Amino acid sequence: MLPLRNLGRFFRKTIQQPGYALKVANKRVKACGYYHLGGGHSSFPEAITLFFTHRCNLRCKMCGQWGESGVTKSMDKEELHEELSFEELKKVIDDAAPFKPNFTLFGGEPLLFAHCLDTIKYLKEKGLHCLMITNGSMVGMYAKALVDAGLNELNVSLDGGQDLHNEIRGMPNLFEKITKGLKEVTQYKKETGAKKPFINLQCTITKYNYEMLEQLIDVASDIEANSLTYHNLIFINQEIIEKQKVVDERLMCSSHEWEGFIFEPEMDTEKLYQKMLAIQETKHPFNVDFYPNLTKKSLNEYYNNPSYLPTGYSPRCMSPWICAYVFPNGDVRPCLNSSYSFGNTAKESFPDIWNSEKAQKYRQILKQSKIFPACIRCTELYRY
Repeated sequence: MLPLRNLGRFFRKTIQQPGYALKVANKRVKACGYYHLGGGHSSFPEAITLFFTHRCNLRCKMCGQWGESGVTKSMDKEELHEELSFEELKKVIDDAAPFKPNFTLFGGEPLLFAHCLDTIKYLKEKGLHCLMITNGSMVGMYAKALVDAGLNELNVSLDGGQDLHNEIRGMPNLFEKITKGLKEVTQYKKETGAKKPFINLQCTITKYNYEMLEQLIDVASDIEANSLTYHNLIFINQEIIEKQKVVDERLMCSSHEWEGFIFEPEMDTEKLYQKMLAIQETKHPFNVDFYPNLTKKSLNEYYNNPSYLPTGYSPRCMSPWICAYVFPNGDVRPCLNSSYSFGNTAKESFPDIWNSEKAQKYRQILKQSKIFPACIRCTELYRY
């Protein structure tokens, strides 16, 4: 429900957003009860991610979608450009609004989606918490609009200082564009007296930046960020994919999207751990987290042991009891990297889909297994 190693992170969130944190805690208690006793049913989800679009304007090296080994690049043109209309999205939101989930807007790059701002405004009209995950390249274009729309949280990906970030993301002057846009958001908040959106910087730890993580401390201070989270790398190998295929046959689905994360991390975990310690032992004017929050031993296992299983966290996935992903074609999925669908919003209402026969089957099989092979380095495994 809430791993002990995440208590500090949750406590800081509670101080920052007490009402939001209380709602989250209540929903997780219910979901935990259903996990143990529901027989595949679940209470309505704490969070729904609207996967607006597969399209993205960057080609970040480590991205499982568009990166060096990314799978989205092989999509046919029709599938790549498939997106829900605003009216279709409104129906999903209307169906879900009575149980007050938190919404995350994601992609691809969500700001490429024509109705991104309209969706934020509609969510806020319904009194719903709204977070957006973006590469930040277009924030400057919409700085005032995002504040005026009432967005709660703006999660922006950064890999390091100017030169490092631009190199990893493959776009000249991108860092300058992102930080300028974020400063415009901060300035407009001050001018209008707005408290939100909170600006949360997100850094994926990779072979390209793990020895220079401290660069982002100065960046976060400069743009007056509310938090900085370093995410341990998501990666798997071919052996895990082959094991996952056995599960997929049983579920009659594909985990092809996981193949975008097949690569070696190529990091010295001792050097990484020392960087983590140095950052954690220093006080900052914003929250700093490493996620998952691994011990030295677990960190070494995470990156170097092909047979790794979580330690310090329960080796079981509760995510399909707590969150849902609505894809650009309307499929409601329990996992970003699996084609398994609980149902489609064009044919059924979200509440009916959430506890459909297919949803119950998936949860039952997952609970029996505790985790599937590909789960071991998925961030959702460590969240609940």
